[in-house]
Amino acid sequence: MSAPRITVLGSINMDLVTTTPRLPAPGETILGHGFSTGPGGKGSNQAIAAARAGAQVRFLGAVGDDAFAQELRSALVVAGVDATLLRETMGLSGVAVISVDDSGENSIVVVSGANAALCEPTDTELAAIADADLLLSQLELPLAAVTAGARHARANGTTVILNPSPAAPLPDQLIACVDVLVVNETEAAQLGAATLALVPDVVTTLGARGATLRGPGGLQLRSEPPAVEVVDTTGAGDAFAGTLAASWHLGREVALARACAAGALATTRAGAGSAPTHAEVDAALGRQ
Repeated sequence: MSAPRITVLGSINMDLVTTTPRLPAPGETILGHGFSTGPGGKGSNQAIAAARAGAQVRFLGAVGDDAFAQELRSALVVAGVDATLLRETMGLSGVAVISVDDSGENSIVVVSGANAALCEPTDTELAAIADADLLLSQLELPLAAVTAGARHARANGTTVILNPSPAAPLPDQLIACVDVLVVNETEAAQLGAATLALVPDVVTTLGARGATLRGPGGLQLRSEPPAVEVVDTTGAGDAFAGTLAASWHLGREVALARACAAGALATTRAGAGSAPTHAEVDAALGRQ
């Protein structure tokens, strides 16, 4: 079976990561014990995860003209993602300030930077969406761009997977185009049952407890991840979403199992770009 063609319309950021004994309370200053930088952004993370999971991936997004831009582009290319349509704008690239405590929990503040400039896909970007088997998007870009991309995908028979993170009310024009919604428990509660009911497939991640899928005709699936030693939960949800997208053509049950394994494996490594390869997921699932 040929590799699926996935276009990711999403954010790309430089992550600025501090490690601390615990996350600070509001107004509190604590001493950390580590600092690192590395490429991130939900769109970029999910694109890299999908490529590592075996898909042919093209990325649509934007970087600035600052010192971070080339490193962000290179991270996509090294992972095998087609970044030829990555925009370059004046100003700062997006950044995410991340704190990770000794238990692996994290808190994240995102400053959009160049991501905010991508308000409307160009004709070339729309053509890349129409040419794909699947469009994968999140909500770290302007909602107008995500909606336009999803509508064009629907009009051209491209499957739409949306990870509505950070959670926000979804316009009717967007939700009507979504085939698969990938949410965590908090996002599911914020969107509400009425919105979730409008989408044919809803995948809900449950952290260490795995994930569930509610599909057409009352289909209910659940998958549990392999046991792992957690180092850092940053990027685990993106590894899950990217692997789910890359595996969707294999069927719902297989895709859910592979996504759960990928999400778990991602927590065993530090940083947002921690998605495992196709072979690593195979090994975690007991395949050779």
